[in-house]
Amino acid sequence: MAKKLSNYSQLLIPLIAILLLILFNLIRDPEFFSVGIAANNNGFPVLQGNLISILNGASELVILSMGMTLVTAASGGQDISVGALAAIAGSVFVKVLKSGSSINGGTVIAGFILCCIVAMIFGSANGTLVACFKIQPMIATLILFTCGRSIAYWINGGATPTLESPIITAIGSFIPGIPVPTPILIVIVTGIVFALVFRFTNLGLYVQTVGINQGAARLNGINHIWIKLLAFIILGACCSVAGMINVCRLSLINHETILINIEMDAILAVAIGGNSLGGGKFRMIGSVLGAYAIQMLTITLYAMKVSSTDVKAYKAIVIIILVVMGSPVVKEAVGNFWNKRIKRNHAAVGKGAES
Repeated sequence: MAKKLSNYSQLLIPLIAILLLILFNLIRDPEFFSVGIAANNNGFPVLQGNLISILNGASELVILSMGMTLVTAASGGQDISVGALAAIAGSVFVKVLKSGSSINGGTVIAGFILCCIVAMIFGSANGTLVACFKIQPMIATLILFTCGRSIAYWINGGATPTLESPIITAIGSFIPGIPVPTPILIVIVTGIVFALVFRFTNLGLYVQTVGINQGAARLNGINHIWIKLLAFIILGACCSVAGMINVCRLSLINHETILINIEMDAILAVAIGGNSLGGGKFRMIGSVLGAYAIQMLTITLYAMKVSSTDVKAYKAIVIIILVVMGSPVVKEAVGNFWNKRIKRNHAAVGKGAES
């Protein structure tokens, strides 16, 4: 029972953050979360509303936070190059699509497979620096963070090519006849894949074991180098999916702006989700909730007519509060407070029974 309570307590901070944002928005605007159906430009009925915007807009961040959770748990550090790596993957995706005479299902699949392979190779390079050369993750990934967008720029010769295809539009917005935005469906598929991997393999257990005690993991026959490397490779695959979604949203690739600063939000999603940034035990659902909390905060600020230049400052204030609330010091203080109250109540009950 205590173990189950401990597991659920990890989700307390993101759940409280989401609940407070929901209550605030309902008080400010009772219709804030209303969902309607309207016809898009092609005449198909689609879902619209702030709730859909939150779920849709957070898609790339949710996928990256899933991969970031594994890297954080296994290596005890964070990858700050995910935005740059997504830019590289997006550039490769566009390069493949523009190399053919037309964009069809085959070229889209080929483009995604190739961009996924390239992103996983770069991810393995980051993982090699961390796992084999024992470089701190943030320093190791600083290299790609610095040069990644330049590499994305070179891939397409410095151009900003646009994509015009119904398939690209469907991936970035809506599939004809399906009212739910496609990025939300991609998030669901990605979550199912992770759930199946954790259900039918020991990856989650191995990642946590390596993150908690690398020496003990080695003595139990777990190859800590391979586990860390695999975590970075999986994050690379997540970057390719996020990069593809963003390219399809805009129908173009801009190496300078694609998913800019998203690495910071991904790290914060992991932290808000109750996962230790020092590695070890993790809950993927916590990071997902953290990502949606960040996106809900962003949409709320925009709905309040806060300028885009001020949004980051307000987000920073709220996020600091959330991170402090989830810090070990605060958790320990709250735990001690509740333990004292429970002991006091038990003592009062005992005295009442004696009398």
